[in-house]
Amino acid sequence: MAPMSTPATAPLLLADTGLPMPDYGGGSIVNLMASLLRARGGEADYPNLRLLPPEAIRDYTNILLLVIDGLGANWLAERSPNGILSRHQLGAITSVFPTTTAAAITTFLTGDAPQQHGITGWFTYFRELGCVMSVLPGHPRYGGVGYRQAGVDLATLLGPRPLASRIRTRAFFLTPAKIAHSDFNLAYLGPAQARPFTDLRDMFRQAGRILRADAGPKYLYLYWPGLDSRGHEAGMASPLAAGHLAAIEEALTDFLVASAGTDTLVLVTADHGLIDTAPADRLDLADHPELAACLSLPLCGEPRAAFCYLRPRRVRAFEDYCQQVLGGHALARPSEELFQLGLFGRGEPHPRLHERIGDYSLLMRGRSVLRDHLPSEKRFVQIGVHGGLSETELLVPLCRFRT
Repeated sequence: MAPMSTPATAPLLLADTGLPMPDYGGGSIVNLMASLLRARGGEADYPNLRLLPPEAIRDYTNILLLVIDGLGANWLAERSPNGILSRHQLGAITSVFPTTTAAAITTFLTGDAPQQHGITGWFTYFRELGCVMSVLPGHPRYGGVGYRQAGVDLATLLGPRPLASRIRTRAFFLTPAKIAHSDFNLAYLGPAQARPFTDLRDMFRQAGRILRADAGPKYLYLYWPGLDSRGHEAGMASPLAAGHLAAIEEALTDFLVASAGTDTLVLVTADHGLIDTAPADRLDLADHPELAACLSLPLCGEPRAAFCYLRPRRVRAFEDYCQQVLGGHALARPSEELFQLGLFGRGEPHPRLHERIGDYSLLMRGRSVLRDHLPSEKRFVQIGVHGGLSETELLVPLCRFRT
């Protein structure tokens, strides 16, 4: 397994902001999935990944994609420059916008950018349901039952194109047991087999068994959330996060040895990176009643990229407040402008996309976050956060191994 390395190119900049943006032209996780689709006999709407075209993939019997939630490229280079992941890194690629699990994982499950799959953040407004949803857990933001219990057919609601139905290879999706059969995961499963696991080692054990079960070609998707959860809790600068990275690299090393001879291309990437915040970075909408009075819905999207639905007569007041009071913390832009600039993707949009990105977007500057709280929600503090347009959040590694 000879290590390879290609330096990352500088991210494209969002017009008039100086903020980096996803490189949907050949340098993002969407393009990675386009290469995988074409390598396995499928069709894709986006260009191939420059770092890894289909011809570099298609001759392997098996392809295994491991997504480590929260593994930013900059953080990896800083925390484990000589580790197995850094030594086998092809380069850094960009996530999607928003740089968050809900949007990026849906890209891995479909091969589509947010512009096509229409999932725009942890909190997404579904006009057809009449409420803001916590998309991944699958319940209204204020609480209550999930999609299935409410009689909602999520596959019909979301209109997904599962990646497993777009390729000509048997597919296996390995995710933690507590989410493996969630409404969200099942909606995007397609013909793939769901394989729940209990912990990090069990994930790799099950992957090894699938690879050795028979000689037929397979596609395996593995999702590991442990780094992200530790980053939220303790921060990415914490010993907890660093120690967990060491555990991941050790388990990966053992897996590569155990799966030797299976003719498997192992790719490791992430959905986003995280930045750490301090108390001064954390804004609460309750402390800004004039801003809250401009909104017709709770904040949607992410605390680092908030979609704002405005009361028609308060648009000017909203703009003035953002410029005069929040200017040091947030950049307010019409969401339609961000759509036109290609922040969510390219091509024909999801029919509900414009409903799900609000009237204005607040792109948080520096390390700032903006949260609001419904009466039913417990207040909490996350040290590590994501969703915004910093290089730390946007750039993720792409590592390659051969077994």
